[in-house]
Amino acid sequence: MDNYEYKELLKDVTTKMKNITGVVEPSKIQTRLTEIEELENNQDFWNDADNAAKVQKEKTQLQRKLNKYEVANSAVNDAIELYEMAQEEGDEESLEALYEDAPQLQQQIRSMEIEVLLSGESDSSNAILSIHPGAGGTESQDWAEILLRMYKRWAERRGFSIDLLDYQNGEEAGIKDASILVKGENAYGYLKAENGIHRLVRISPFDSNAKRHTSFTSVMVSPEVDDNINIVIEDKDIRIDTYRASGAGGQHVNKTESAIRITHIETGIVVQCQNDRSQHKNKATAMKMLKSRLYELELEAQKAAEDGVAKSEIGWGHQIRSYVMQPYQQIKDTRSNIAYSNISAILDGDIDKMIEDVLISQSKQ
Repeated sequence: MDNYEYKELLKDVTTKMKNITGVVEPSKIQTRLTEIEELENNQDFWNDADNAAKVQKEKTQLQRKLNKYEVANSAVNDAIELYEMAQEEGDEESLEALYEDAPQLQQQIRSMEIEVLLSGESDSSNAILSIHPGAGGTESQDWAEILLRMYKRWAERRGFSIDLLDYQNGEEAGIKDASILVKGENAYGYLKAENGIHRLVRISPFDSNAKRHTSFTSVMVSPEVDDNINIVIEDKDIRIDTYRASGAGGQHVNKTESAIRITHIETGIVVQCQNDRSQHKNKATAMKMLKSRLYELELEAQKAAEDGVAKSEIGWGHQIRSYVMQPYQQIKDTRSNIAYSNISAILDGDIDKMIEDVLISQSKQ
């Protein structure tokens, strides 16, 4: 990097930081943190455990955002100050050090940009992620399992925890269906970018003729709803089926109809859970999954109304991302229009940049 490039970088990060400041509004965050501190000093505040927990969660999120903002803002100001001093004194060594640190400064600002983009009503929530293979039998079911592993590895990389809600083995390989609950800060904010159809092109390991196959898998992501979100589901609105659980869980789950499948009649949404040996617990979890899906549906409808467009149906011809293994190796996202060549790393859970590119591109639309 030369002097001209660094000056342009400083202009860019300064502009971005001003925009970020306008959205984050650090003074308002500080005012709210002061209000929360005053609430905490009132003994009556702690008598309402539910409200206290809600406010404490808000405090943690606000403090984390403010700390991250202050670090990024200081980094930009320090870089500008050091650059001006080094220029005045002709300090080439300091200038070289600034050039070397430029990528780190850019990453700090990018991270803060993502923080701003993940400030939606449900972005901080945990996420319920469901994977359903498309037509294609074993090939698509294997692709569904590859995607499931990718998201599990991503969650592990970020220090998130995972609860398995539903898992149905494929007949020969892969999975027929799977649902997981991903618990972590901004889990839904990140994973909502994965909502859609994922297309795989590769030489099938299940084809003795070694022909190329195209497979599709649907990924659906919903925010985990809490008790503050009121979604009423009456008995007449749903159909409940029980069946014997399959896969891991021991002999007990295979001998009793502990698994639950709930169909929401009006929307056609189907959720199922077989994670627990208790039918009642599986039903409670499935109902929570259904509420999350209905809430996500409402969020999508509201956004479509705001944008003045009709919500498009997810179909096998409308993939959000293509993963091509042969004849070349490339992953391309149709929303950011960016291609990636590090396929092995991505399928091993290194998907942060891919997700962030989508969030940034969508914010510019």
